Amino acid sequence: MKKGNEFFNDVYDVVRQIPEGRATSYGAIAAYLGAKRGARMVGWAMGNSGYHPNIPAHRVVNSQGELTARELFETPTTMQERLESEGLVIKNNKIQNWKHHFWDPEKELQL
Repeated sequence: MKKGNEFFNDVYDVVRQIPEGRATSYGAIAAYLGAKRGARMVGWAMGNSGYHPNIPAHRVVNSQGELTARELFETPTTMQERLESEGLVIKNNKIQNWKHHFWDPEKELQL
């Protein structure tokens, strides 16, 4: 697994490719980058994404579609508001119809 900034930049490159109205998980990004056990590192990268422009961090959630990082945004509702503006329905901090909205980088992208 790549270390530090190089890994973070790879994470950001993947996140920038998530289409509007779709979302993915920390683990799916980690698996795509060849770091199957690296979901926490992806989470760490997303927690630092505010320092980088044009990263739709609101489209990255946990493996169940839960908005676990909502507290890291400008307000606790910003993540939900951004997802809803893209057509997703959120109830109890979870994307509804998660399997339909899930974007799998391993199927959508090529290394």
